[in-house]
Amino acid sequence: MRDIHHFCGGKELKGGSGTFGDVYNPTTGEVQARVAFATRAEAEQIIANAAEAFPGWAATSPIARARVMFRFRDLVEKHKDELAALLSSEHGKVLPDAAGDVQRGLEVVEFACGIPHLLKGEYSDSVSKGLDVYSMRQPLGVCAGITPFNFPAMVPMWMFAVAIACGNTFVLKPSEKDPSVPVRLAELMMEAGAPPGVLNVLQGDKTAVDAVLTDPRVQAISFVGSTPIAQYVYSTAAAHGKRCQAMGGAKNHMIVMPDADMEQVTDALIGAAYGSAGERCMAISVAVPVGEQTADALIEKLAPRVRSLNVGPSHSHDADLGPLVTKQHYDKVRGYIDLGVTEGAELVVDGRDLTLQGYENGYFMGGSLFDRVTPDMRIYKEEIFGPVLSVVRAADFDQACALPSDHEFGNGVAIFTRDGDAAREFANKVNVGMVGVNVPIPVPLSFHTFGGWKKSAFGDTNQHGPEGVRFYTHIKTVTGRWPTGVRAGADFSIPTVS
Repeated sequence: MRDIHHFCGGKELKGGSGTFGDVYNPTTGEVQARVAFATRAEAEQIIANAAEAFPGWAATSPIARARVMFRFRDLVEKHKDELAALLSSEHGKVLPDAAGDVQRGLEVVEFACGIPHLLKGEYSDSVSKGLDVYSMRQPLGVCAGITPFNFPAMVPMWMFAVAIACGNTFVLKPSEKDPSVPVRLAELMMEAGAPPGVLNVLQGDKTAVDAVLTDPRVQAISFVGSTPIAQYVYSTAAAHGKRCQAMGGAKNHMIVMPDADMEQVTDALIGAAYGSAGERCMAISVAVPVGEQTADALIEKLAPRVRSLNVGPSHSHDADLGPLVTKQHYDKVRGYIDLGVTEGAELVVDGRDLTLQGYENGYFMGGSLFDRVTPDMRIYKEEIFGPVLSVVRAADFDQACALPSDHEFGNGVAIFTRDGDAAREFANKVNVGMVGVNVPIPVPLSFHTFGGWKKSAFGDTNQHGPEGVRFYTHIKTVTGRWPTGVRAGADFSIPTVS
């Protein structure tokens, strides 16, 4: 049995609590490893190590930090296949999707390589006689990230790449369901030349989470996960005087206008709804066709495609999707499908009873498709996080736009249309944080920022991009004068423009 431990001070730190969590292989349903759960004392030891490493790393020039990020980027690229295989074995997403997980994280690392430019401040010369004003961005100290199971490579790199490039040290608390990739990334960061203690991995459960939320040495918390936990993380961090960005759940809609290319729409929905077995916070889980004819045409094209989805083991190179991450999560998703039938939705395609020969104990589920879902149903209101797509029929454009705008989540939304005016009006008016126009999964590239609205995000700043740099730094403004005869005497008036 393989044991997975913490990473502290540039090396493995074996957990001494004696408490472990099981790490499963979703394809076989077997326990493949154990992950150590930290005690409060172990968490504080790791945080202390990061705090000790901070002054030296903060004093390192931005150019030197950027060079470390360049080397780290090259190492992750070199080990991408290894990372994808490790990720796939613990999460269940198929290999091409796992490689994409790594790649999207790498794009933020590439953004962070430009940190000397990103940290440039502002300068105002001679705002008054002999008086100059300038600003600088400086690191906060120890920062922490609490990351979800569905993107064990991408989301950690979204967080720690920007934080470390800005001069902070970082404590990463990954999901206990797939904890190996974060440890490997920390090893590669050390190989890239980061000093010990700059990137640390704290394994564990709520004890570890509460430690980083309440320890006074941790200055900022970044979180991605479910909305109830996001609310807890945000409120607890705020109560302890910390900066916090907490990304929660989602219910992402795709509006299908009557003029949309139905082949394009079907391709987009198949990938966006069922890719990674629907375990994406940006997955499309609600399709909103406008008009009965549009809805009928969509169901006619979509149903056979859902039935023909190629579900395979996580090590597959050609399957469309793999298993769900754990038996517990499988049961949760299956329960939502049962609920949808009870609520009166029309189950057009039922993926509950899928089995794979040779992998009968794996957590496999086929794609499910509901039609005639209504906004009062729980399967519409709540995040299912599985390979389940609900079709909600809208009578007109205004009703279709109101659905995502009125939903309690506001993460992502898309519209498919040939009408530029309709797309422009939709993008301007919809009450959602990220919008796609003929793009089903509108995740911004690394030099823009990622984040939703309403109960999908808590905090004032978003992930990566310029917002990420602002989150992981605080601004200092200096007002200076170098006049001759500075010792002439005290001046008790506030400086004014002259």
